Amino acid sequence: MDVVAIGACVMDTLYNIPRYPAEDSKLRATGSKPAGGGPAATGLVAARKLGCSAAFIGTLADDSGGAFLKNDFEKYGVDTSLIEVKKGYRSFTSVIWLSADTTSRTCVFDKGDLPALVLNDRQKEAISWAKLLMVDGNELDAAVEAAKIARKSGTAVLYDCGGLYDGVERLLAYTDIMIPSEEFALRSTGCSDAEEAAVRLFELYHPRTVVVTCGKRGGVMYDGRRAVRYPIYPAEVVDSNGAGDVFHGAFAAAAVRGCGYEKCCHFASAAAAVKCKGIGARESAPDFETTKVFLKENGYEL
Repeated sequence: MDVVAIGACVMDTLYNIPRYPAEDSKLRATGSKPAGGGPAATGLVAARKLGCSAAFIGTLADDSGGAFLKNDFEKYGVDTSLIEVKKGYRSFTSVIWLSADTTSRTCVFDKGDLPALVLNDRQKEAISWAKLLMVDGNELDAAVEAAKIARKSGTAVLYDCGGLYDGVERLLAYTDIMIPSEEFALRSTGCSDAEEAAVRLFELYHPRTVVVTCGKRGGVMYDGRRAVRYPIYPAEVVDSNGAGDVFHGAFAAAAVRGCGYEKCCHFASAAAAVKCKGIGARESAPDFETTKVFLKENGYEL
């Protein structure tokens, strides 16, 4: 298996709205649809669409949300044999508003009540044989155990550092490819800019690389020798929700293919841009050839 993932798996309901409504008012949506979500889970689908073999490791509820999420993985060719379905629990769900006026998104979520993931022998074996493990800070205890297994077996660990959850330092210590948001990087280090924070995170945790994502300003990569800026690529934004998840999955896919980390940054940035042209993070994540052509059209050869 190329890529396995542990993290949040969320049933999103997306609402396209012309603008954000005022409090205590009504507003007619222009469209709505269900979609699979969650940082590592969606990144995994993106990696699969970009040509990697992929499997999700986790638990799902036996309710309608869990059934949707399992079917959604299978629709995109993600292996679901390492998922345990638990009876009598409530799925992790969210409602997301996508504003046409601001091209931003607002999310309200319910984490459900599934018990914490406890790795079984089959899941542990899959981690040890994978080329890369993606984690997002959710299911933290299981993710730390998985990262330790990965370290012993030579499986690379890519951490999508979004939320500053209690105890994330335990996971950062076993991370090879650290990709924090700018907010995470600045808050966790106390630094004043992304480049300084990237260097500090590298010094603290000694990964192979640190890539700080800075939204519309692109980002910065630091590999212990030099800091390199990478751009965002131009796109007519229809739906920005999940662009960061696709970035992480595309970075994983490029890394598995043997690309250097600077090229991985450009490839991931391009895949995220293409995704923003369509609604739904998983549905709109591009394939490898589309991303490669898009990069070439914008002056970058993979």
